Amino acid sequence: MFIRKLQDIIQSNNVVKDPNGSWESRRLILAKDNMGFSLHDTIIYAHKSMTLHYKNHLEAVYCIEGKGSVTELNSGKVNQISKGVLYALDKHDKHILAACDNMRIICIFNPALHGNEVHDNEGSYPLAEIEH
Repeated sequence: MFIRKLQDIIQSNNVVKDPNGSWESRRLILAKDNMGFSLHDTIIYAHKSMTLHYKNHLEAVYCIEGKGSVTELNSGKVNQISKGVLYALDKHDKHILAACDNMRIICIFNPALHGNEVHDNEGSYPLAEIEH
């Protein structure tokens, strides 16, 4: 068992910021924890949007603060996101995530991220080799 506090994560090197200034991810559980997934407490900054396509990962997202939308690019359907709403990218769905105001989301990735990943030019995270 291990215990982690968000405040400790915020003061560590487990905070990753988008080079384009759209988000900040506080990475609570990573691949090195051997849980089979990673868990992130992420802030999407107000009035920011990004096109994402997680080709190598499945993601579940649960909103705990703020408002925004996720647009499914294959259908054009726009889904409103607010506190208490979850969406799951179970088919590596290409999408646009947009925040109306600062939106705080809890993200789970499978397979787990290693820690310092940022999105590539296609809006994806690389599939990292498993460390031994």
